[in-house]
Amino acid sequence: MTARIALGPRPRILVIALRRLGDVLLTTPLIRSLRRAWPEAQIDALVFADTAGILAGNPDLNNIVTMPPRPTAAQTFALGRQMWRRYDLAISSQSGDRPTGFAIAAGRARIAPVEDRFSGRIKRALLDRNVPVMRGLHRVEEMLRLADVLGIARVPDMVTPQPQPVEGLPEGDYAVIHAAPMFRYKQWTKDGWRALAEALSAKGLVVIATGGPADSERRYLDDIWKGTAVTRLDGRLSWPQLSGLLAKARVYVGPDTSVTHLAAASGCPTVALYGPTDPRLWAPWPAHGLAELWQATGAIQQRGNVWLVQHAFPCTPCQLEGCERRLESYSTCLDELPVAQVVDAVMQALAGARV
Repeated sequence: MTARIALGPRPRILVIALRRLGDVLLTTPLIRSLRRAWPEAQIDALVFADTAGILAGNPDLNNIVTMPPRPTAAQTFALGRQMWRRYDLAISSQSGDRPTGFAIAAGRARIAPVEDRFSGRIKRALLDRNVPVMRGLHRVEEMLRLADVLGIARVPDMVTPQPQPVEGLPEGDYAVIHAAPMFRYKQWTKDGWRALAEALSAKGLVVIATGGPADSERRYLDDIWKGTAVTRLDGRLSWPQLSGLLAKARVYVGPDTSVTHLAAASGCPTVALYGPTDPRLWAPWPAHGLAELWQATGAIQQRGNVWLVQHAFPCTPCQLEGCERRLESYSTCLDELPVAQVVDAVMQALAGARV
C-alpha cells in the first residue's frame, strides 16, 4: 500500500471537481474518504456554480468554492491567484488542464490523475503524487484510486444533499419519475413514460414527476404529462428537497441523469433506463457500494438498490451521442426499449426493500 501522505494535524484540503452535476456527486466517496482520514481537517470543494447544489449540506465539507461554468481567462487567473498555496493538499478529480492547474496553484502538496501523453508528463513533474488515467473504470473507482495514492482507506459511500421536507405532498405512497435527461439522446419515449405512470397508478401509487427549471425541459414535460393524473413538481425543488422527496419514495424511475444518481445514493429503489451510456463507467452507484461490477449489457441488472434496464443491440453501449452522434440525436436502443421490460424492473424494485 502507498505510504500515507504527510500532513499536519489540521490540514486544509481542497477537492476540485469541475464537471457536471452527476460527476460532482460521484466525487463524494473521495471527500468522505478524506474526512475519515483527517477528521479535524478543513475540506473545501471547488466546483462550477451551477453544480454546487448537489453538495448542499454535505457534512464532510467545510466550504464550497464556486466559479462560473464558462469563466473568462481573467476570472480563471483571478481565482488561481486568490487560492495560491492556501491549502496543504489540493486534489484534482480530473486530468484536464484547468482543474490540474488549480491543484498546482492552490496546494503545497498536489495530486491529480495524469494521461500518458506529453501534457501528462509535464503535469507529473509539477505534482507530488499522481494516478495514471485508466480507461474502462467506473467514475467512483477513479475517485477511490485517488484515495489509494494518498495512502488512506477507501470509503465508497455516496453522500447526498442534506434532505429538506417538501410541502404539500399527496397522501399515501408515491413513486417519482424524472423523465427529462439533459440531452435528447438519453430520452425514452413519451408513450413509454405515460404507460409507466399508468402502471404505477394501477398499483395504488401517487406518481410525482420531477424536472429542472429550464423552459425547454418544461415544454418537453408538458408534452409527456398533458392530460395525466401525475403530480408535477418539476422546476420547484432544490437539490436538498429532491433528497427529501426521494427519501420517502417507494420507487424512482429515470434515465441516465444526475437525479438518477441521487436517487440511487439516497437508498431509494431506483430503476435506471440506459441506452448509449456504458454502465461499467457511469451506472448509478448503489447506496452501500458496488459489490459486483456492472455488465456492459443486460435486459435487467440489479446491484443493491439499483435496477438498470437496457434494450441491447450489438452496438450497445456505444458510449456515443446517439445514433446521429450529436446531443439532439435519437437513440434506437432507447426508442425501442419495451414498456413491459421497464414495468418488470419497477415491479422488482417495488418488491425489494429500501436500503
